[in-house]
Amino acid sequence: WAVLALDACAGPEASPYALPTRADLDAVVAPWPEAEACVADVRDRAALAAAVARVLERWGRLDAVVAAAAVVAGGRALWETPDEELDLLWDVDARGVWLTAAVSVPAMLAGPDPSGCRFVAVASAAGTHGLFRMAGYNVVKHAVVGLVKGLAADLVGTGVTAVAVSPGSTRTPMLEQTAALYDTDVAALADHQLLRRPLEPEELAATIAFCCSPAGAVLHGGVVHADGGFPG
Repeated sequence: WAVLALDACAGPEASPYALPTRADLDAVVAPWPEAEACVADVRDRAALAAAVARVLERWGRLDAVVAAAAVVAGGRALWETPDEELDLLWDVDARGVWLTAAVSVPAMLAGPDPSGCRFVAVASAAGTHGLFRMAGYNVVKHAVVGLVKGLAADLVGTGVTAVAVSPGSTRTPMLEQTAALYDTDVAALADHQLLRRPLEPEELAATIAFCCSPAGAVLHGGVVHADGGFPG
């Protein structure tokens, strides 16, 4: 695969917690000649459209899109959650996936091989289960699942497929942030999974890579519960 790796690179001043910097994004793509960094915010339709245009300019086609951008917030009951927190979650985690699909799917439909094209949205176990004091995050991840199902219905007969991948507790900075919201640690969160350990990023990457493959067509319209058995 040739990859355009996109991130907002909001950095240490981001809200509600520190996010990756441009240096972090550059480090991800540095080892790979056919990878390129792109700084863009998924809340910005024009920036996403420019990213798609860059893919077409450099490689001439767009075959797979992984909508993985998200933030996590919570730690309070629904009725104690500030509007601003819900707005942030909605705009990044749900509307960001919507906008990503809106600008990328037409490029796949217009490409040389729509039947090989895949749209993958990263949802969460929170898109199926209710998590304590995480109502806002539950709302937006359920929305991602609904978005994928609706998109899949719109794609009937085109060959392009859409699927959601719902990870459980995965060893990332976001999991550390989630643990902090609960005033606990990563091990305690992972203990709710039947595997009784955190999932590794490489395991989720392999799952997503399968969803992007020709064989991944069989998952069209579905949700892949890559959660290690949740809840345990």
